[in-house]
Amino acid sequence: MSIQLRRHIEQIITLTDGEFDYVLSHFKHRKFKKYQYLIQEGDQVPNDFFILNGLLKASRTDEQGKEFIVQFAVEDWWISDPQAYHNQTVATLNVVCLEDCETLSLSLQNREKLCAELHKMEHFFRKKTTAGYVALQRRILSLISTNAKQRYELFVQQYPKLVQRVPKTLIASYLGVTRETLSRLDSD
Repeated sequence: MSIQLRRHIEQIITLTDGEFDYVLSHFKHRKFKKYQYLIQEGDQVPNDFFILNGLLKASRTDEQGKEFIVQFAVEDWWISDPQAYHNQTVATLNVVCLEDCETLSLSLQNREKLCAELHKMEHFFRKKTTAGYVALQRRILSLISTNAKQRYELFVQQYPKLVQRVPKTLIASYLGVTRETLSRLDSD
């Protein structure tokens, strides 16, 4: 597990063995079962999660029971409710396991401590946050400026492994289309 996190971090910065051991000491190893919640709407969000293995989704359900999926996360990705985590407010999203999952969780207090004490980690988190903003902008632009077929093709191109792991009903929710629409697009 530590090798996986180190590889992930060292895509952006280089750490000595001592620095990495110090970084790792701020994370907590956790396991979750399929359908278990990491975060539930209305709860406090003390942790951000680095995924060691498994598949998760972050979503919100409206008053009519319609689910809107904001994010999927697989190995080497991060997931949380960023607004609640960073502002220390209650969650507006649910984060649930779609498979059994293993994570490394990082509290905001420990993240801030790492950033203050090891500026390399501040650089790492800034780069990760920036990449997240860019991905979110791409997703929003895709939702407002492309049709369902284009969104599906882009999803398949960007996340080919997710297409194999995520149920079609959830992909449809992520793309903002019905399952029936997605079936037609998939058969074209």
